[in-house]
Amino acid sequence: MPDAAWYAVGVLAFVVGLAVSIGLHEIGHLVPAKRYGVRVTQYMIGFGPTLWSRVRGDTEYGVKAIPLGGYIRMIGMFPPADPSRAAAVAVPRHVAEADAAAAGRGAGRTGTSGIFTGLIEGARAQSMEEFRPGDEKRAFYALKVRQKLVIMLGGPVMNLVLGSLLIGGVVTVHGTAELSTRVDVVSQCVLPVDAPAGAECGADDPAAPAAAAGILPGDVIRSVGGTATPTWEDVRTAIRDSGGLPVDIVVERDGQPRTLRATPIVADVPVLDGDGLPVADDGEPALTRAGFLGVAPATELVRQPVTAVPGYVGDTVVGVAGILVRLPSHLAGVADAAFGDGERDPDGPVSIVGVGRLSGEIAADGEEVLGLDLAGRVAAFLGVLGSLNIALFVFNLVPLLPLDGGHAAGALWEGMKKVWARVRSLPEPPPVDVAKALPLAYGVAIVLLGMSALLIYADIVRPVTLTG
Repeated sequence: MPDAAWYAVGVLAFVVGLAVSIGLHEIGHLVPAKRYGVRVTQYMIGFGPTLWSRVRGDTEYGVKAIPLGGYIRMIGMFPPADPSRAAAVAVPRHVAEADAAAAGRGAGRTGTSGIFTGLIEGARAQSMEEFRPGDEKRAFYALKVRQKLVIMLGGPVMNLVLGSLLIGGVVTVHGTAELSTRVDVVSQCVLPVDAPAGAECGADDPAAPAAAAGILPGDVIRSVGGTATPTWEDVRTAIRDSGGLPVDIVVERDGQPRTLRATPIVADVPVLDGDGLPVADDGEPALTRAGFLGVAPATELVRQPVTAVPGYVGDTVVGVAGILVRLPSHLAGVADAAFGDGERDPDGPVSIVGVGRLSGEIAADGEEVLGLDLAGRVAAFLGVLGSLNIALFVFNLVPLLPLDGGHAAGALWEGMKKVWARVRSLPEPPPVDVAKALPLAYGVAIVLLGMSALLIYADIVRPVTLTG
């Protein structure tokens, strides 16, 4: 299949995966809302003009033209302005409008305050328009705090579950790339640490101990100096501790064990961290004197146990949260790359467009650039989709409207007020009026749209690619 066709397949698969992720997120809201008796008027995937819809019971189910999100519409997201009407049988339109007018007159203000009041009461009046006789107990604001939290957190939790299943499937079924004890490369000589990549052996360069001992690519190192080496870290530690001393190395070759004798030389070698990566010192690799054999390990896929899945998911959550916390500095770098000469951070934020491009590149160029076969490319794509769901989970927990975390924060505040009232034997307070936070919600929405526009533009003109 031509690369262009593979690219289209990757992008299409991402669009479908995104739509499924959004659909399941909204189901996470829909199911508990219906379970608690809230009247849900709409369940929509996407925004903009409606492409298709059907009405089933109280709810219109549909798909809209722009598949960049979704929503469910519940009645009573905002309580009436008059708390005494919060439990009214049905708050008709003229009552809602009277509430709005009264609130506007009571405010007695103009300018910015008047604009905000108009926004709040306009949204409240629109919310009340959907009420029908008998809906007094089917409004969102009439629910218990626990029920509100379950509904609002149901969407993000659904993304967490889906992301965990995708990431878990990749690491347990396909496996993760790890350094093995199988030898991939045998150096023929000992080159200086600062030698450029691909440098060839010179006449004055000493022979590497591994080559002199007869170690070959494909050999599996089973023990060093009588100590078993089940992992590459065990091999590396044993070699570094054996500098200048002859040592017996048992390798498996063609299914048979062979004992070879080598004398690792003492040389300047990089200092490594816990992940086996070089440690930098003022921008230069930190060096130490240790034993050097002259072998490099092969990377192999290792299937992980199910018990390891929470760790991988947790690492993804922490990574996404870190990007979110550092988002302002990341966006400054994105802007510099989009409008100046800066470089995109391959580990920084990308838009939906950027993730779609990467999905296309994985399908089209994954074999050539990353050395992935078809199964590897599928696994890489599923990993990207899993990480996207984890990102949706983390992002929606931000306690600001219009995000799910903002509504959850309102429910928690309501619960605290009710607990305080019970402790002090006070009347139960009315539902928290989250409509008062709408000006902030509009501000957050504008900021989110601006960030999205910047990321999309950057992903078009200076995208993050597989090749960097």
